[in-house]
Amino acid sequence: MASRAKAAREARRTAMFHKFRLTELNLVPLVDTFVSIVFFSLTTQTLGEMSPTVTGVSLPSSSVGAPATAEVTLGIASKPAEVILAGHRVMTVQAAAQSASNVPNEPLVIPTLYTALHITADSIRKANDIPADESVKTTLAVQADKALRYDFLARVLQTARKAGFRNVSLQVLKSGADGSTQQSS
Repeated sequence: MASRAKAAREARRTAMFHKFRLTELNLVPLVDTFVSIVFFSLTTQTLGEMSPTVTGVSLPSSSVGAPATAEVTLGIASKPAEVILAGHRVMTVQAAAQSASNVPNEPLVIPTLYTALHITADSIRKANDIPADESVKTTLAVQADKALRYDFLARVLQTARKAGFRNVSLQVLKSGADGSTQQSS
């Protein structure tokens, strides 16, 4: 009798769990989903706009960085040695390095560059209805030659800050694993 009861329990158990048995696994919808995810991720990948490199600037390299966005470009070239703001020559690097500040308590400010940056910041303020005493959100992308002296770069950054730019990015060439380079900030 014990074996008959045991057989009955087994039969009930088999009937109860029969509906949970997996007879086949259809992988087609799963593969279609993964292919769709890969397709859409590759087609919607954004690289951002690259700002043009100023002529004569040899940017340093970097392996990490974010893409450049809408910004004002300040180039400091070594050949020819000149400072270029938004495509227009402002002054020579030698004149900028030798000029003394005319702003009280700000010994690092370069007067001619300050004037050009201040005019640019004022035009951005006017276009975006920003008060005159507020700094602009537009990024100032500094493209400096890799041989530029750090003390001069510090003067350029202080001048930009004083002129009203709060976001400054130092641009470099991003080097990939394959040896290729692309501009980054």
